[in-house]
Amino acid sequence: MNIAIVGATGNVGRKILEVLEKKELSIDNLYLVASSKSSGKKIKFKDKEYEVCDLESFDFSKVKIAFFSAGGKVAEKFAEKAAKNCLVIDNSSYYRMDLEVPLIVPQVNSEALNDMKKNIIANPNCSTAQLVIALKPLHDLFTIKRVVVSTYQSVSGGGKAPMDELVDQTKLALNNKKIKSVNFTKQIAFNVIPHIDVFSENGYTKEELKMTNEIKKILDDKINLTATCVRIPVSVSHSESVNIQFEKNFSLEEVRKALDNFEGCKVIDDRVDGGYSTPIEAEGKDETFISRIREDKTVKNGLNLWIVSDNLLRGAALNAVEIAEALVKNNFYGK
Repeated sequence: MNIAIVGATGNVGRKILEVLEKKELSIDNLYLVASSKSSGKKIKFKDKEYEVCDLESFDFSKVKIAFFSAGGKVAEKFAEKAAKNCLVIDNSSYYRMDLEVPLIVPQVNSEALNDMKKNIIANPNCSTAQLVIALKPLHDLFTIKRVVVSTYQSVSGGGKAPMDELVDQTKLALNNKKIKSVNFTKQIAFNVIPHIDVFSENGYTKEELKMTNEIKKILDDKINLTATCVRIPVSVSHSESVNIQFEKNFSLEEVRKALDNFEGCKVIDDRVDGGYSTPIEAEGKDETFISRIREDKTVKNGLNLWIVSDNLLRGAALNAVEIAEALVKNNFYGK
């Protein structure tokens, strides 16, 4: 099987390569694809150097699966052209709400691959991906009515430039130097910014609306969700404070068991100092970590959770590769 990675020189593209290094997905030929600026660069994969191909001239008929990790504008211009020759797994937001494109987290809704009509599969928003993997086993047991989520999202969600700017701003702040923000609306070093993506007319940001809409498409359109998305001065891993109201009664023991037994989840919930997961512990790990599990006594059938996951892995690269594995397992890649 031949595979292409579009945007191979970016954060997520490189992370996809890292994931593929660890996975058993059989690859006959690998093509690393990027813009003309990166054409000719060399990237190592499994002790072999690969030269980056120019996206404008790349022939997608040479591959079975193409990972697109180069943003919405690139997906808009090239994904459907590529999909005439191969299956496309797109990490951008461009196709997520397209009714003819399944939005997939394999542990949650791999059956939706049967609804694929354009040879394109969408990867969800990084904050959605880690949330839905924790909600799924609980929804199956207790039926979720409503979710209130506040996110604490790392700067890597915005790409490499914001990561570099966090480091630069931190140095400037520690030396009492003037800070000018380039990739953020305000100073990010030693600060939090309650604003990710652009504002809509109703006061929510696009990031918050993505979570609302994507949860409905992936899990259940009857679930009501409201979100506040916040950027924090952390390099990698997103955290979420989640309040859930169920239709049915539950016990904390049932919740812990359901989460710990669900593929991709790991409960770390000791009610002692440090008995919970934080972004640093989640970085580089495949799992979605769930901590601070407790009842919300202010509403009927209410539950509070703390969820942490590596956004570059669970929210992007790992989920994309797991979609490819699901395609191969179900022989979709041959269509």
